[in-house]
Amino acid sequence: MSNVVAALFGFAAGFFCIFCAYKDYDWFMNSHKARVFVRLFGRNGARIFYMGLGAFVVVIGLVLCFVGF
Repeated sequence: MSNVVAALFGFAAGFFCIFCAYKDYDWFMNSHKARVFVRLFGRNGARIFYMGLGAFVVVIGLVLCFVGF
């Protein structure tokens, strides 16, 4: 049961991250933690980073859903 909850959380968090990076929301990109990546990679680079991070979290959710560690 906990794998299902973790998988759903992974899907939700990953899609949220991808969606916010794609839409380029100021409140998301100006947050305290995102500012570090904006300074390192620039705004578009940080958006790409967060899209990749979101895709990674979605994949982890899929693995938890189907393999179930």
